[in-house]
Amino acid sequence: MKNDKTYEAIMARKNEIIKNAMQIDYTKFELPGIGFDYEAMMREVGYSLEEMREIQLAHGVGNTPLIELRNLTALARKYAPKGKGARIVVKDEAANASGSFKARRAAVAVYHAKKLGYKGVIAATSGNYGAAVASQAAMQGLKCIVVQECYDNNKVGQPEILEKQRVCEAYGAEVVQLSVGPELFSTHLSLLEETGYFNASLYTPFGIAGVETLGYELAEQCREKFGKDPEAVVCTNAGGGNLTGTARGLIKAGAENTRVIGACIDLKGLHMASEQDFNRKSCTTGHTGFSLPFTTWPDRSDCPRNAARVLRYMDEMVTIKQGELFYMTQALAILEGYERGPAGNTSLTAAFALAQQMDEDAILVVQETEYTSAGKHPMPQLTFAKKNGVQVLFGDPEDEIPGKNLVFPKDPSFIKARQYDMTHARKSYIKNCVKNCGMTSATEEDVSFIMDEIKSDKEFVLSELEAKGVKVQ
Repeated sequence: MKNDKTYEAIMARKNEIIKNAMQIDYTKFELPGIGFDYEAMMREVGYSLEEMREIQLAHGVGNTPLIELRNLTALARKYAPKGKGARIVVKDEAANASGSFKARRAAVAVYHAKKLGYKGVIAATSGNYGAAVASQAAMQGLKCIVVQECYDNNKVGQPEILEKQRVCEAYGAEVVQLSVGPELFSTHLSLLEETGYFNASLYTPFGIAGVETLGYELAEQCREKFGKDPEAVVCTNAGGGNLTGTARGLIKAGAENTRVIGACIDLKGLHMASEQDFNRKSCTTGHTGFSLPFTTWPDRSDCPRNAARVLRYMDEMVTIKQGELFYMTQALAILEGYERGPAGNTSLTAAFALAQQMDEDAILVVQETEYTSAGKHPMPQLTFAKKNGVQVLFGDPEDEIPGKNLVFPKDPSFIKARQYDMTHARKSYIKNCVKNCGMTSATEEDVSFIMDEIKSDKEFVLSELEAKGVKVQ
C-alpha cells in the first residue's frame, strides 16, 4: 500500500521513490544476471567535467590550494630510512563553501535539482555532507532537509555530530534527528515520498561526479607545482564517494599511474548500529564501521545502485588508530599552522607513516582537509570519551582497544599505517555478492562484472565463485 510507512514497505518502494526524486530510472542500467552498467549510470549526471567545475566555482566551490607540509615532511624524514621521506602535500578543501570537499558533491546535486524544478533537497548524513547540502541549498534558493543519526537511546550525542547538526540549522536546513538504528535510509526515503523533494544522497551519480573535479584539479596542480603527477594520493575512506570520485578525476586527468590509497580509523569491535557502542567511538567519520561494509557491499545505501564503488579504484587500504589521529591533528596545527578537522586528518596520519616508506623525491598527496570548530575540535571529543569511561593514555597505539581506551603515541615513531588485506576485501565482496544476489550459477557477463567491481583477474573470480558452490556457465 502506497502510504504504508513500515520499514519493510518503504524499502520495497525504494526504486519508485528514487525515480520520482531524481528523474532517473535505475532499472534501465540493470544487465541480465547480477550486474549493471556503471558507466551508463554515471553518464546520467549529464554534465562534463568542465561544466561541473563551472557550476562549483559559481557557488564558492573548487580551485582550492595545494599546500606542501614542509615541517611534517621534515618530521617524517627524521624517522625514515636514509633517502626516504616523501614530500607530504595537502589539498585544502576546507577552503570550500561549508568547509569540506563534500561541497563539490552538493553543488552539482543542488544545481541539478533546481534545474529540474524541485523546490527542495533531502540528504541523509551525520557528517559534513549535510552542511554542504544545506549551504548550497541556501545559496541556490531551495529548501533543505537533513536526516541525521545523532543520538543514542538516551538522547546523548557526540560533540562532533551535534556540531554538524548546529551548522546545518545555521544554513537554514530542517534537521530530522534520529537515534542510532536502521531507520536512517528509510526515513530519508519516506521524506522524499512525502515532500516531492530531490534526492541529494551521498550515493547518487551526482554525489560522486562532483568529486571528480577534486582529482582532476589535484593532478593539474601537482604538474604545475612539481612538474609531475603525484606518486600516491591518500583518501579518507568511509562511504566510498571521496575515494571513488577522486580516483575517477585522476584518471580523467591522465594520472593513471598514481596509486590511490584508502585510509580509515580502526574501530574493530564496535558495532555502528549498536546503541551501546554509538558513543564509545571517538571518531564519527572515516572509520572501519562505515568503510569496510561499504567497500565489500556498496549497494547497502539509499539508492538502488551506489555510485561509490571503491574496489574498482583502490590500490591499497591502510588503517590508523584514534589516538594517532588526534595526535596528528594537533601536530598539523602546531607545526604547520593549520587547524583542520578530524576526518581529513585520517588520511594525513596515514600519509605521515606512508611517506617514510617512499623515496624523498616522491609526492604524496593528502587529498582533503575539512573545517574545524567547537564540537569538532579534539578536546571536546576527548572529554566526551572520558565521560563515557574511555581511558585516554600515552603509549603504544597498538595497545588501543576501541571503546575501552584511546592511546596517543608517546612519540611520532609509533604512528603506523597498517595494511588492510585487499585480497580479503575482494573475497568478502564476492561472498556478499553470492549471498545478496542468491547466486547459484554465474554467466560470463556476471564474472566480467565482478572482475570490474573488484579490479581483479578472471582466475581469482572463478576460483572464489566455485569455492562458494556457484556454477559458472
